[in-house]
Amino acid sequence: MLELKGISKTFGGLRAVDDVSLSITRGAITGLIGPNGAGKTTLFNTIAGAYAPTRGTIHFEGQPIEGKAPYQIYRMGIARTFQIPRPFGALSVLENVMLAPLGQLGEQFWNNLFRPGRIRTQERTNRDKAVEVLDFLNLTHLADEPARSLSGGQLKLLELGRALMSDPRLILLDEPGAGVNPTLLGQITERIVELNRRGISFLIIEHNMDMVMNLCRPIVVMAAGRLLMQGEPQAVRSDPRVLDAYLGGVT
Repeated sequence: MLELKGISKTFGGLRAVDDVSLSITRGAITGLIGPNGAGKTTLFNTIAGAYAPTRGTIHFEGQPIEGKAPYQIYRMGIARTFQIPRPFGALSVLENVMLAPLGQLGEQFWNNLFRPGRIRTQERTNRDKAVEVLDFLNLTHLADEPARSLSGGQLKLLELGRALMSDPRLILLDEPGAGVNPTLLGQITERIVELNRRGISFLIIEHNMDMVMNLCRPIVVMAAGRLLMQGEPQAVRSDPRVLDAYLGGVT
C-alpha cells in the first residue's frame, strides 16, 4: 500500500532519516518505534508532505507522492494526526471536526453570494458525517463544548475524528497514547481496531510498548535515523539490537 525506497532527510549537516526502505501492507496496523531522536516523526512528516525527502521515493497505492503538498497527499487518501493536538480551542468539538473536509464551497467568498443553497447542503452533509464520527468515538456528549476544555485523551480522539472526515485509506497516528489515562487509552485502541476491521490501515508511532505489542503487526524499529529491524512483536521484543537501542546494551 505504501512503499518507501531509500528515503533520507537531512537538515544542514544532520541526517534525521538515513536511507530508510520499508513497505506498509494494506490492512495492517504497523507500529513504528524507536528511542527519542530516532527519526520517527521526521519520517512521518516526509510521508505526509510536510517535508520533501532529500533522497528516495515514496509510492502510495502505486502513485508517487514524494514532494507533493500535504493537502494533495491528504486528498489521495492519507490522513495524519499529531503528537501534540492543536485544535481551534474556541470552536466546539463538532465545529473542529466539520473543518476537516477539503473542497468546502464556503471557503470561496463568491460562493456565499451566488451558491448559498449549495453551501447549506454541503454543510448539512458535513455536519451529519461529523455527528456520526463523534458518535463512533464516544464524543457526542462533548459536541458543543469548546475544544480547549477536552482532556488529553479526548483531544487524541478529536484528532482521529478530524482524520476520519476525509475517508482515508491510511492513517498515520503520532503517539496516540501519549499522556492518555488507561481508560481512554483502551477506548482509543478499540476504535483503531474497529476502523482497521472496516478497512483502514494504520502506521502508528508509539512509546507505550504494551499498546504496540498488543495492537501492531508488524513492528518497525528505527534508531539514529536508520531502519533497525521489522518483524512480529515477539521477535522485536527479544532482538538484541532493539534492547541495545533502548537500553544501551543493558538487559
